[in-house]
Amino acid sequence: MPVIESEEHKALRAAVSALGHKYGRAYFTRTVEEGRPATELWAEAAKLGYLGVNLPEEHGGGGGGIAELSIVLEELGAAGCPLLLMVVSPAICGTVIARFGTDEQKRAWLPALADGTRIMAFGITEPDAGSNSHRITTTARRDPATGDWLLTGRKVFVSGVDIADATLIVGRTEDARTGRLKPCLFIVPRDTPGFQRHRIDMELSAAEKQFELVLDDVRLPADALVGDEDAGLLQLFAGLNPERVMTAAFAIGMGRFALSRAVEYARERTVWKAPIGSHQAIAHPLAQAHIDLELARLMTQKAAHLYDAGDDVGAGEAANMAKYAAGEACVKAVDQAVHTLGGNGLTREFGLASLITAARVSRIAPVSREMILNYVSHQTLGLPKSY
Repeated sequence: MPVIESEEHKALRAAVSALGHKYGRAYFTRTVEEGRPATELWAEAAKLGYLGVNLPEEHGGGGGGIAELSIVLEELGAAGCPLLLMVVSPAICGTVIARFGTDEQKRAWLPALADGTRIMAFGITEPDAGSNSHRITTTARRDPATGDWLLTGRKVFVSGVDIADATLIVGRTEDARTGRLKPCLFIVPRDTPGFQRHRIDMELSAAEKQFELVLDDVRLPADALVGDEDAGLLQLFAGLNPERVMTAAFAIGMGRFALSRAVEYARERTVWKAPIGSHQAIAHPLAQAHIDLELARLMTQKAAHLYDAGDDVGAGEAANMAKYAAGEACVKAVDQAVHTLGGNGLTREFGLASLITAARVSRIAPVSREMILNYVSHQTLGLPKSY
């Protein structure tokens, strides 16, 4: 695995950074205040080929992988314009459909996800399941008369359902051989009868709204099922590993933006005879934040490389570690940035206060830091499970 980025990746970073700074934090904050997504930035990123950089060329994508898509998200975040739905639409849903979808599903969705004309949300979390995916109760059963699927259940904290054309829902079907429930994924169009959404009132300042979903005997055609009914966890983790990598990139970008604001302020702000950045009490914590973000980026690059190389097992470990490291680094960077600016860190002018809450999301979602520690202690270190 290369430790130093290729010239192509460096060029991609520079180009995306230029796009992000063209819009900037002020633009992004304005869209949040107006209660709408950053549609102009999304459209231009799509036009330039950034949204679908990970999707197959034969279906309108760039032919790259999660390594390239994570660079795009990180650089937009570092410019103050993180596009959360990049984690969901091209990374999770696009990847799952590209790897396991039928030819018709690929034709219907991949070109549109790549060019930004269609968006797909992802629904896995449930009120009573939390981090325990084995307790998912959304179930799918066959209608013996028609062959249709009937989905019933609830999902919570699903991003962007109001602007998504469909939601990729994780449900469970019964294994005919064992009678046990196994995970399966279904494409549920937004206006399907029985598919209801209720907005969750969040204090989080974000362009993408959060929803609770209710599926009341939602009838879907047989071809709504993505991939093989018996593939189960393989298909699920094909989406969850990129989700963790992209969440890490999201957090690193956010942390870099906060740190850049703090460093700029520390260079210019003079209280005694020299800029406050000359004092070690200010300089050292900022240097530590930079080191932590760089280390998290290395693990994120490793995870993306392993995933793109087809090593799902290695990618699972690395993606969890990357998400953990990036979440911790992001929270510390944002906190130190706000502390460096003092009262100014809480003003609208500098755009940092809203990141205090947003940074916490990188610790919580899509999997908590504690569950990652459980994974590493059990899967990597071989220690007994506590649950």
